[in-house]
Amino acid sequence: MRYLVTGTAGFIGFHLARRLLREGHEVVGIDGLTTYYDVLLKQRRLAILQEFPGFSPYEFMLEDEAAVIRVFEETKPEIVVHLAAQAGVRYSIENPRAYINANVVGTFNVLEACRFHPVKHLVLASTSSAYGANEKTPFEETDKSIHPITLYAATKTSTELMAHCYAHLFAIPTTAFRFFTVYGPWGRPDMAYYIFARKILAGEPIEIFNNGESYRDFTYIDDLVESIVRLVAAPPAFPADRSGEPAPAIDTLSPVAPYRMVNIGGGHPVKLMDFVEEIETALGVTAQKVLKPLPPGDVVGTYASAELLQHVIGYKPDTPLSVGIPAFVEWYRAHVN
Repeated sequence: MRYLVTGTAGFIGFHLARRLLREGHEVVGIDGLTTYYDVLLKQRRLAILQEFPGFSPYEFMLEDEAAVIRVFEETKPEIVVHLAAQAGVRYSIENPRAYINANVVGTFNVLEACRFHPVKHLVLASTSSAYGANEKTPFEETDKSIHPITLYAATKTSTELMAHCYAHLFAIPTTAFRFFTVYGPWGRPDMAYYIFARKILAGEPIEIFNNGESYRDFTYIDDLVESIVRLVAAPPAFPADRSGEPAPAIDTLSPVAPYRMVNIGGGHPVKLMDFVEEIETALGVTAQKVLKPLPPGDVVGTYASAELLQHVIGYKPDTPLSVGIPAFVEWYRAHVN
């Protein structure tokens, strides 16, 4: 298959592209190599992908509509995996325009390209931050009270709605998935686990927000990639293909479009302090901890319902922190510290 993957210099895009290339697929990669975090890390990821003959990289921002269309015309992808985005909850408070440009305008250009160059399946990334101020847990895709509390979350929710419109109007089989706190080797330096490792090894104190009572549904990168690969192979049906049978109550199949939205999380939330202890154990160092209040834009917890994911692909993330954190630390010691 010929895949077009946006964000191939990013954490998740790199891991997915490498998996696809190892399996013998062709991967067309688009990345803007922004300076949001260390560009050298992004270049190192790309260098690994470029060792595969099936990888074709393009460097530009998705806001460049003409460039997006040109790549679709030149490469004729069969599957599109749209992962590129301006990430980061707190940075969206400082630089909101970057999120409108990258996430809304960039996604619109990808959708337009899929409109005029039809693909077998479009899959695109959203975020658990979309659930925002929801107090009901676990978060279910069918929850109606979605109240994002940052512009980052609002832009990602907007891309879900845009994608549904395009799926309906132009018959594009589309799956949107909400990620839950992804971690692992080759991760982003702005993520908490990466910052914790760096500071603990440097003998610097780490900041623990909400007195360590916050919790996250952590997802190991290999589990995430496995989930994406399986979801790619399970495009949502056109409504007419459902033979008049109602979708299961847990499903999010659209009644008017070949569209589905699904969580990718294991359904095993962990308190932040327990997460820190796993990092301390893997590093063999006890952290100096400074307790801080919850910052603006952060939520107390995320907790995925994995029922729909299990229903659709027969799989859900299950790598425990006791395995995933040591794998990250081993990579960090070898490549960073």
